Amino acid sequence: MAGHERIPVIAVTGPTACGKTQVAVELCRRIGGEVVCADSMQVYGSLRIGTTVPDEGQMGHVRHHLYGCIPPESAYSVAQYQNDAQAAAREIHGRGQIPVLCGGTGLYISSFMRETDYGNTPVDEALRGRLWARLRDEGPESLLDEIAAKDAGKSAIHPSNHKRIVRALEKLGAGEGRSSEIDDQESHSEKDFLVYPAIIICTDRKKLYNRINGRVDTMMRHGLLDEARWVYDNRDRFATVCQAIGYKEFFGYFEGVASLEDCVEGLKKASRHYAKRQITWFRNTIGAREYPVDDQTAEQVAGSIERDWKEFLSQRGGTRGV
Repeated sequence: MAGHERIPVIAVTGPTACGKTQVAVELCRRIGGEVVCADSMQVYGSLRIGTTVPDEGQMGHVRHHLYGCIPPESAYSVAQYQNDAQAAAREIHGRGQIPVLCGGTGLYISSFMRETDYGNTPVDEALRGRLWARLRDEGPESLLDEIAAKDAGKSAIHPSNHKRIVRALEKLGAGEGRSSEIDDQESHSEKDFLVYPAIIICTDRKKLYNRINGRVDTMMRHGLLDEARWVYDNRDRFATVCQAIGYKEFFGYFEGVASLEDCVEGLKKASRHYAKRQITWFRNTIGAREYPVDDQTAEQVAGSIERDWKEFLSQRGGTRGV
């Protein structure tokens, strides 16, 4: 639309344990930015270890938004995130800073980029009931595999996001076409944000998996088991959190049916599988440029993103205050 200038935003995303948080912090230092959470578990408060919330050292260098903003007993939808993240981005821009989304929840990034309206899609209650029954009986991984087979664009839905899993299969099962295409059709025609998406990635998959395994070991040393026990003890209240990767893998240990060693290995395996789905989703859905971190520092990667982002803006123009 002529004369409509959009707010510039950078989205730093990628699979778990790829180092995107440090890259986002370094990027903010370079461009005068502030970080906005784009992780469906890091929005929950009182859960710092299993959700790998940025530490005080990282948060002390730049301002962070939406981390720990939701009580663990509360539900939090993609639509709510969209509203909160866009409000934060406008507030950041109003102070002359650059909003930098950071996180690995693909639906959060997508909802922000597309400015999707989630309120107008019809519901088939009978189909929804059958899908929730399947989710209960088969577990989320089975349904995620089915979604990935039908539409790779939805393959990185978080296993704990049961509502989104059911909704994606509702759309596919109701004969509405690919669910990612339907999301495109739900977008507003006039967008307020100009988003540059950057994927932080290890080109060597073995290195990524080693990072994931090492991160789990570090989390265990820092008290993950105690945090998981707290989630387990409150599982009736923490309906979403108790399904998150990092907590539910230990429930068998607390119930005396699995060894701690097996649970730790189960967490590493679940995290590796999730990272694989994330990579597939990012590559097939948002069309972002990839930035390898295999042999580069966070500062070097941030410098590359800054350069490409400025070129991106110069080619498009039409932003406020940049």
